[in-house]
Formats: sequence, structure tokens, C-alpha cells
Amino acid sequence: MSLVLILILAGTCIVSFIAFNNRKVMDDLILWPPAVSRKREYYRLLTYGLVHADGTHLLFNMLTLYFFGRDMAPFYDGSIGSMFGFALFYLGGLLVSILPTYLKNRNNSNYHSLGASGAVSAVLFGYILLAPWSQIIVLVIPMPAIIYAVLYTAYSIYMDRRGRDSINHSAHLWGAAYGVVFTLLVNPQVLPHFLGELAQPHF
Repeated sequence: MSLVLILILAGTCIVSFIAFNNRKVMDDLILWPPAVSRKREYYRLLTYGLVHADGTHLLFNMLTLYFFGRDMAPFYDGSIGSMFGFALFYLGGLLVSILPTYLKNRNNSNYHSLGASGAVSAVLFGYILLAPWSQIIVLVIPMPAIIYAVLYTAYSIYMDRRGRDSINHSAHLWGAAYGVVFTLLVNPQVLPHFLGELAQPHF
């Protein structure tokens, strides 16, 4: 397994566990838009991905990252030609997925966002481009990855427009879009591969 993936998993878990028991660490790392716009604490546009709301939030993100990151880390390392290819992709996912949220709330002192979900969505959707008909388990229900992608996108759009919960659905959507665009840019051959796979469904 990729060393970079191991470091991301371990680092996120360690920092999240520390933040669970240390409010100052949580407050220093979470995305609080005024701290970025007024205090120029730009690091928060990345460090928000190191902290999570609770153990369930952390477990879900890290399990998803582990299972799909194992395949995607070598892909990005090879496509970019560097052992840090996956790190570049993941950090980009954290940044791109949160930027729209930050810009929308940059003067909102009551807004906070945390968790690696945007970057994890990027990894997942990159994987779906490579293996759209692979079976994934969603709440104990197996389904083809491409079907999950459609349902996930529709649900995230719907919930983002409703805006009635504390989940940053916008980050999920932008992370997924980033994962698709980045993957196609670094390896254009993925597009004909994906289209070819779609034309030959297998369950």
C-alpha cells in the first residue's frame, strides 16, 4: 500500500482523536471562514480535513479512503510520474472542494466546516472512472459504482439545495467533480476507457 496513503490515514486519525479531546486544536484547524479572510489563516483551507465531528464521521471517511485509495494512489503516482502524485491529488481535493463553501461564507462568523469528505469523494469518483461496474457496498447494499455515483450526485444536489442539515453537501459535489476532472487531465486515456466500460455493463 502507498506510503503516502498510510501517512494520510494515520495523520488524519491521530489529529482527529487529539481534536476530540482538545477544543483548542479543533478551533485552530477547523474551517472558520472569517479566520481565513480576516486573519489570513489560509492553512485552514487544508487542515479542516484533518478534524472530524465524531468517531463515526472519521471512520466512514477513513474506511472509504482506505478501500479506494489503495487502487488510486498507484494510479495518480504513475500518471503524474511522482511518488507524491496521490498527495498532490488529495490536497487538491481538500482545497477545491471547500473553496466554494469558503467564498460563500467568508464573512459568516457562525459557519464552520470540517472533515475529509470532499477529498474522499474525489478519490471515489476517480475510482468510478476506472471501474464503473465494480461492486461497492452502500449501507450493506451492493450496487455498481456508476449507479452509486448517480444516486450520490442526485442526493447531494438535493440536500445542498435544501440546506437543512449540518453536512457540507457542496464539498461532496465539488470534490467529486474535481476527482473526475483531475483524473481525465492527468490521464486522458481514462475517458475512452470509461466510455468503453459503460458500453459493456456487467454486474
